[in-house]
Amino acid sequence: MERAMAADESLALRRREATPRAHDAPVAGRSLRRWHWAGLALPAVFLGVVEGLVRLHVLPDNLVPAPSTIAQTLAQMGAERLLRHVAASTVRVLAGFGIGAALALVVGGAMGLSRRLDALLDPSFQALRAIPSLAWVPVLLLWMGIDEAPKIALVAIGAFFPVHLAVVAGIRNVDRKLIELGAVYRLGPVRMLARILLPAALPQLFTGLRTGLSLAWMFVVAAELIAATRGLGYLLSDGRETGRPDIVFGAIILLALMGKLTDGLMKAVEARVLVWRDTGTGGRPA
Repeated sequence: MERAMAADESLALRRREATPRAHDAPVAGRSLRRWHWAGLALPAVFLGVVEGLVRLHVLPDNLVPAPSTIAQTLAQMGAERLLRHVAASTVRVLAGFGIGAALALVVGGAMGLSRRLDALLDPSFQALRAIPSLAWVPVLLLWMGIDEAPKIALVAIGAFFPVHLAVVAGIRNVDRKLIELGAVYRLGPVRMLARILLPAALPQLFTGLRTGLSLAWMFVVAAELIAATRGLGYLLSDGRETGRPDIVFGAIILLALMGKLTDGLMKAVEARVLVWRDTGTGGRPA
């Protein structure tokens, strides 16, 4: 009897130690906040190191320009000109991503509902997904000319496949009990998809959306090689052709900043939409 009571007390003590106490939450939050600030400072530290290495002639400035030189070049280009390039790329990314993601939701939802349709289309989609972005350029030029249509189409192709894979995988991983509940209420395929399958697949869907958005920024560079006169991809190509590494690296930095900004917005939407999730964080902060 005494051994049983001692075992129960030992188990209760271990549970209390494993459960985070209420006053530990602010401490953990402050610690994590410091790591967030460190993460934001890390790129600045990296740029500072590159600046020092270039000024000390450890890195050749004709291949790796100093960050201060890049900033000076961007400032000399003027805010209006830079805004024109950033706005052109952003419009193409948002339009292409919207079209590609919408098509992926429809096609992925249909393939997730129908095993036969998935067996029919999946081999072709996997083959198309392996085609590099630049390989689509001559095809789209032949089909659509040199206007905005081929650029947006290429971005849509880049956004389609990761969202499509996320939708199909998310639907296939939905708890069987939820599907049986929909069958009990006699939900048709469309209502089953809208009321049960897509909401349950939202976490994986948002992962696909964020991946598709990042790929849209990658594909827009290839898209702006199609007779473009504006955009960050055009700026990148112009810097390469004129032998201006400061312009090349400036365009790369702007692409990175815009990609981070749009991903941050998508992440904020994800946190707001999926506020109902009750998930772990993988352990307490170290």
